[in-house]
Amino acid sequence: MTEVSRKLEPGRLVIASHNKGKIREIAALLGPHGIEPVSAADLDLPEPEETGTSFIDNADLKARAACDLSGMVALADDSGLCVEALGNRPGIFSARWALNGNSHVPPEDEPGHVEGDRDFMRAMQRVHDEIQALGPEAAENLNAHFVCALAVVWPDGHSEWFEGRVDGTLVWPPRGTNGFGYDPMFVPAGHDQTFGEMDPDAKHRISHRADAFRKLVEALF
Repeated sequence: MTEVSRKLEPGRLVIASHNKGKIREIAALLGPHGIEPVSAADLDLPEPEETGTSFIDNADLKARAACDLSGMVALADDSGLCVEALGNRPGIFSARWALNGNSHVPPEDEPGHVEGDRDFMRAMQRVHDEIQALGPEAAENLNAHFVCALAVVWPDGHSEWFEGRVDGTLVWPPRGTNGFGYDPMFVPAGHDQTFGEMDPDAKHRISHRADAFRKLVEALF
């Protein structure tokens, strides 16, 4: 990425997401900087096909689509859980692992839009089952990390990217009803509670999303 040459001004910013939990976290992180988040859902913007091969690729294409359709500066987040025993899967396919039983689950080499409702209890069960299927030795390796990639795109096409990470371990069964996604099965390093058990403010201080946003705030504000 080239050196940052512009700043984000206070005001409305399109958040290229339909995920209410993700939008709440982003709003909490950007609110102190005078940003008024407007979700893609609020603007009836469609979710583009996530055809990228990395978190940064998918964040950029989502932000670019929202920017093009709204004419406003747009920010997108692409994030996922990477499990060491599973070769860092589900990774960029984390949301697809949550497709409900009535939906088509595309092969992992088949990029495309996620169709149908997302059931993250089902996704967490799949992570657990696939680790167990590898045998006792693999099942002892519960190391995992979350990655968050952020992309900000301006109407003239300029873009900036930032990536954050938090390491931890997995637990089973899932614990806690806070957070969203895979949070109830992930314990960040140095802590005893899962993200699903943590107070949201505590999670915001240490999460992969918070790490990425610290970098964004330092650069763009």
